[in-house]
This record gives sequence, C-alpha cells and structure tokens, in this order.
Amino acid sequence: MKIFMIAPEPFFEPRGTPLSVLFRIKALNKLGHKIDLLTYPVGKDVDVRGLKIIRVPNLLFIKKVKIGPSLLKIPLDLMLLLKAAIILRKSEYDCIHVHEEASVIGILLKKIFKLPLIYDMHSSMPEQLVNYNFSKNSVLINLFNWIEKKVTSESNVIIVVCRNLEKKVRAITNNKKILLIENTQTLENYTNNNEIEKLREELGIHNEKVVLYAGTFEYNQGLEVLIKSIPLIVREINNVKFVLVGGEKWQIKELKKMAERLEIEPYIIFTGKKEYFKVPKYMKLPDILVSARKTGVNTPLKIYSYLKSGKPIVATRIIAHTHVLNDKVAILAEINEKSFAKGLIKLLENPNLAKKISKRAKLFAKEKYSETKYLEMTRKILETEI
Repeated sequence: MKIFMIAPEPFFEPRGTPLSVLFRIKALNKLGHKIDLLTYPVGKDVDVRGLKIIRVPNLLFIKKVKIGPSLLKIPLDLMLLLKAAIILRKSEYDCIHVHEEASVIGILLKKIFKLPLIYDMHSSMPEQLVNYNFSKNSVLINLFNWIEKKVTSESNVIIVVCRNLEKKVRAITNNKKILLIENTQTLENYTNNNEIEKLREELGIHNEKVVLYAGTFEYNQGLEVLIKSIPLIVREINNVKFVLVGGEKWQIKELKKMAERLEIEPYIIFTGKKEYFKVPKYMKLPDILVSARKTGVNTPLKIYSYLKSGKPIVATRIIAHTHVLNDKVAILAEINEKSFAKGLIKLLENPNLAKKISKRAKLFAKEKYSETKYLEMTRKILETEI
C-alpha cells in the first residue's frame, strides 16, 4: 500500500512518540508498504527505505517543540491540515495513518477524500493535559474527552500501545477494530567492553556501582523522587554513582540545584542529551536501571529497553510500569524517596538477587517482545478490513 502518514511531532527526535513513529514506519516498510510522512518543520531526517518525509514550512521560525501539549502546536497542526489537503488533492493513496492529535485532522481528511483512516493512539489526549501539568481545567478536559470519543468512533482502525488505552477506547466507543501493539522495539546494542571502559573513564567512574536513568526530564518522570532518594542511599552505600542521561539545560540546572541543597553533587553525573543512536552504549554501563515515573498510564518506551538490557530494574509501582513489569522481573517501589531508596539499597547490597531479577527480565522480554511478534501485529493493521 501507499500510506499517507501525519505525525504532529518534531520528527525525528529521540523521545516517546517520534520513536514510536520511527519503529512503526520501519515495520511497515519491512512489510513492503511505502510511506509519505507529513510532519513538523523541525527534527532530523532519517534514511529509511520507502519513506519520504514532507515538512510544513517553518513560518514561525521555531527551533524546538516541547514534549506534551503546547499552544505552539495549534498553528503547526493547522499547517499540517492545509498541507495534507493540498497533497491529497494531487496524489493517490490507499489510506491515511495519523498519530496522536493528528487524529482530528484525519477525521476531516477522511470525510473530504473518502479514504480509510488508521489512528495510531500513543496516549489519551485529555490525560496528557494533566500528566504534563498543562491544564486541569474541567471544561478543557471535557472538550478533549468529547474529541477523543469522536475520533475513536470514526476511525477505521485504532492502534493502541498499552492495555490501559485499549480498555479506555473500548469503554468510549463501539468501534471493534482496535489493535494493541506495544512499543516494544529498541535499537540493537553492539557496544563492546573496551567502549564501556572508555565511557567509564570519560565520566570519571572508577570502582563505583552505577545507577542509571535514561530518558526525558519531564515533570511526569519523577526525577525529584530519584534525587531525594540519593541521600538515604549514600548513608549506607557510598561507592555508587548516579548517571542521568538526557534533559534540557534548564532541567539539568534545576536538578543540580536540588542536589546542591541535599549535598549530594559528588554522587551524580549529568551527561546531558545524547544522540539516540548512542544511548544503547550507556545502557551497558550501569549495575541498575531506574524509572521513578510518577504519573501516566502508558508504558514508557525505556521500560522495554530496560528489560532487554540484562540489567536489574527499580521502578515505581504505577500502572504505566505494572502493565509490563512485575515483582519477578523488577523491584517495584512506591512513589516516595524512602521506598525508592529501599529498593535500590536492596539490589546494591544483594548482587545475587540483582542477577536473578535481570536474568528473568531478559528472558521475559525475549519471549514476549520479539521483533517477529511486533511485525506480526503490524501486519494486522492493513490486513484489517479498512
């Protein structure tokens, strides 16, 4: 098929939805489909066979689009709508495939051009307003609830990325064409031991144990819980370094201020943002991987990478994690520094337990989250009668 895809994101950037979009495109291409992707004017081009990237003009001269809901997205999404209409008038496609809030654009285009619509639902729009601390206004949230019900009802196929989203969609619509495809794909890690040793030297890590977080530094990630747990940990175990990979400069600055107040600066290393294709190297570095996420119901992409890494995991006991993680494959802590510190200390003091948990996690990921299974589910998108 020839697919017209719309992603209201800076594509490509190494974060949540753009990563999901990239892996979806790669899978569709492996199955023989061609894709024209319409997206924002910012982001890096990626070389994927069968993919053509089309960008709306940068009339606002923007350099960055922040994660989550923002007012900036309104004019950008309007430009996506206009550009999409122009393209669809001139070219022939078999279907329209939209991500996130582009579902609203997709419904309009479906009616105008009489094309089947695939809605790739990575999150709930009204929940994003709260999870990213954008708004708690009940009128706005109710409006987005209505929009979500409308687009899920009128889409030909709906892809959801976690069981909670699937449950929500089934509760608000009679649409039966719902596919659960978890974001299980990760980059392969070809890092060797010499590279790891070199990385340790660059970071100034010697014989210390390493606890690592990799991802965005947004509000919902709960990094303040991790930072506040460190004083409790180093009172008992001081040969440990905490490596935090990612973050904008202003976010790192805020966390550094917190670390200074808690007098734990020597124990923390902020690497800043790294190119996505270099992140797997960092995943080989730690003794423990952490996710202190405090809000949200969608499983973070990092959790699948964590499981496949062969490293033990400490994560908060929230639905976003427990959709995938359980007490056999991870240490699950409550969303507070005492509980999180207790989980980390437990693993740091018990290497045999850490080894058992990481071994079970890797086996679990191999059995449940293989590329073959991902491709099988992707094939069903276009096999479904649309």
